[in-house]
Amino acid sequence: MGVALKILGLATLLVTVTGQAAASTNNPAFRPPDETLIPQGRFVYERNCAVCHGKYGDGRGEMGLTVKPRPRNFNKAVFKFRSTPPGFLPTDDDLAHTIRQGLSGTAMPMFQNLSDRDVAAVAQYVKTFSSKWTKPANYAAPMPLPDEPAWFDQPKEVSTQADRGGMLYRQTCAACHGEQGDGHGPSAATLVDAWDEPAPPIDLRQPAIRSGPGRRDIFRALTTGLDGTPMPGFRETSSEEQRWQLVAFLERLRKAQQSKDEKPDL
Repeated sequence: MGVALKILGLATLLVTVTGQAAASTNNPAFRPPDETLIPQGRFVYERNCAVCHGKYGDGRGEMGLTVKPRPRNFNKAVFKFRSTPPGFLPTDDDLAHTIRQGLSGTAMPMFQNLSDRDVAAVAQYVKTFSSKWTKPANYAAPMPLPDEPAWFDQPKEVSTQADRGGMLYRQTCAACHGEQGDGHGPSAATLVDAWDEPAPPIDLRQPAIRSGPGRRDIFRALTTGLDGTPMPGFRETSSEEQRWQLVAFLERLRKAQQSKDEKPDL
């Protein structure tokens, strides 16, 4: 019965996508599920993803019920890590990036063993779990992600910019992430996500945070925010320069913690 319902659901989805094809011309970012990849995507998903995300994408797989943070519920189509503005669906490249790179500090591993076609196919299958993917209004072009400033190659300038970033951090981030970036700010214990689940801030000092290990990964998260969580995007409330200053300060926190961890006990 469950299989029959799933097949019926896929058929309904494809009819809906076909019926909305004309609307895609009004939104060039519209990328509904690619029906040619869905069968392969289902095969890949059931062998690699269902154990955590669940057969029906609800985040209630056998292992998903035991890990924290909980696996993403694809039925909701709310994604933290995107290059698109807040409230919009991620791009195909965003989905592929998360599948390939995993999410540090969670049960989501890196799937480096999958072929490019397998990654593309499972990303398309993930789209079948929510009707949001069939509606052009839910799509947007990626937000511009600039190259990092040249001053990152100048140690003295990096220090100056990190100082400025530290002042911004204390004004905008410390209440949740803590003065030292350890995730223990005064508001941390009260934070919940869009489903009223606890949403503790991450420790920003760890070698790689969930948005990714690079400076541009951190800049992207600061720009777009993390949908479904208390973490907002700062594109409207800060300049590009200020966000890079925050990146420099967070890198300082990370390096300081690394030095502390590597220092031998006396």
